Amino acid sequence: MRASRRAAGIIASAIALGSIGAIPAHAEGSRTSYISGWHINNESQRWTDNNTDAVSTAVAFSGCSTDTDNGFNDSQLTLWKDVFGPDENHGSRANFCNTSTWGGRQSAGDYYFSLTSLTYGETLHVKKVSIRY
Repeated sequence: MRASRRAAGIIASAIALGSIGAIPAHAEGSRTSYISGWHINNESQRWTDNNTDAVSTAVAFSGCSTDTDNGFNDSQLTLWKDVFGPDENHGSRANFCNTSTWGGRQSAGDYYFSLTSLTYGETLHVKKVSIRY
């Protein structure tokens, strides 16, 4: 009985140590920036997604405001793949000063997002923009 408890304790310790040493999955890349004075059709900087992981592309806003007394309600963002010829539209997402995600893996390439619309105002300001890819 005592030997089986000791064996169970050794196995439990090994599992615990193994999980502590495990490396969590991370996005291939990320960047943080801000937006000051954006208008409809303004574009973010490009980033390169090498498609080495299964992380969805996401754009997170925090600290959003516009040039109107109505404040910020939402914006529409479109993800683009920069290609020779017309860039590929990978869909639009509403952003309520939170995270917009383009699910699934994006193929390898250079990407950016653009501001497609604002509910209120004509000028967007965002204190923190986090992009994960």
